Amino acid sequence: MRPSSSRSEQPPAAGAGLLSGLSGTAEVDAELTDRALLTALLDVERALAEAGAEGGVLPASAAAAIAGRCHPDGFDLAALAAAADAAGNPVVPLVRQLTEAVPAAARPWVHHGATSQDVLDTALVLVATRAGEPLLRHLDTALDATAGLADRHRDTVALARTLGQAAAPTTFGLKAAGWLLALLDARTRLAAARAALPAQLGGAVGTLAVLGPAGPEVTARFAARLGLAAPRLPWHTRRQPILDLAAALGSLLAAAGKVGLDVGLLAQTEVAEVAEGGGPGRGGSSAMPHKRNPVDAVLIGAAARRGPHLVGTLFAAAVQEHERATGGWHAEWEPLLDLLRLAGGAAARAARLLSRLDVRPERMRDNLDALGGRVLAEAVAARLAPALGRADAHDVLARAAAALDFRAALLADPAVRAHLSERELDQALAPANWLGSAGTFVDRALREYRTCGVERNPENQT
Repeated sequence: MRPSSSRSEQPPAAGAGLLSGLSGTAEVDAELTDRALLTALLDVERALAEAGAEGGVLPASAAAAIAGRCHPDGFDLAALAAAADAAGNPVVPLVRQLTEAVPAAARPWVHHGATSQDVLDTALVLVATRAGEPLLRHLDTALDATAGLADRHRDTVALARTLGQAAAPTTFGLKAAGWLLALLDARTRLAAARAALPAQLGGAVGTLAVLGPAGPEVTARFAARLGLAAPRLPWHTRRQPILDLAAALGSLLAAAGKVGLDVGLLAQTEVAEVAEGGGPGRGGSSAMPHKRNPVDAVLIGAAARRGPHLVGTLFAAAVQEHERATGGWHAEWEPLLDLLRLAGGAAARAARLLSRLDVRPERMRDNLDALGGRVLAEAVAARLAPALGRADAHDVLARAAAALDFRAALLADPAVRAHLSERELDQALAPANWLGSAGTFVDRALREYRTCGVERNPENQT
């Protein structure tokens, strides 16, 4: 079991920060506060002492004394923050305060065998793990809502757009299925990266020399007490666990950003195939009373645009020298927390957006019909190609598409009349007849979602 996190704190009200509330979400942000990090740092010091006692490298009485003082209420956050500047990290002043707080007999055993990086790395892993819990809950809500959209609109005919232009018929269900698999893949990666996050314990240069031959045993006990994976060896300058987490969070932001971008485009006034829900007042404009802006889609998009730079910073920082870094490690801390905050906010807003999305099949059909059958040019060309050849069939359809009345132009073309009856042409111009394997693909995505849902929630298996 992991030690209790800061979840018992009252989370900040949504939007408590004038700007920060627009990028994060209360449940995830509550796990990313200074107090949450302090709690994690103290959980690490407690686990270190208790694992050391179990491994026989320090007295049990000292471990108990240290553990008894590892509560955030006994520490001055402002003083720690001020003192961190002199040491280059907050662990050094924290260890000093903790040492002063325990009985004299226990003082030599505080932080025994560890270095500052061990404690801060492991604390940040704990923070990421704890923040990941509400983040994944929001993501699961988004997945459930997206699967519902794909299922309900499996056969809802809509206009596909490529390179910003009307292309051919598709279904809204297939679009939603694409969102579903992107979010599902991101969830799978994030859950795996989170589960694999290891504790860090290596001592000054990664040898655990202070702990003697008990080092590996203490490390295993230390990781187990925190509910984290045991490291194969110290990873002070081998930053793959952080890179895996960063890549997974970046993938989540990209997947959510895709949803936000599509919804924003579909909600444009002249398209109007979907709209964000939320009731009166949501999406209002300060200057234009008639507007209903897609605010969740916009904020998800903003987070998705910020994510790659944070991911890039973490990857750039991962090239670190020798046994301990001079700046690369330090460059990770805030970008990692920022990335967690953005991913949490994007997941929460995607859940809200998709759960409330107003889908308008009639408008989708109107937009298709307004093009006069031109988006079925591919379907007609496919029927003509065996007789005319692909290139000539393409040219016939291009000429007809430039005419005012596409269908009439096709009927007037001798090459078309020679090979297609009016009835056959109308069959080719029916959007529902040119959906290919759309339904099969939706079903495939839903099967994968349901399979993964059972794996995530085995108690729901029937």
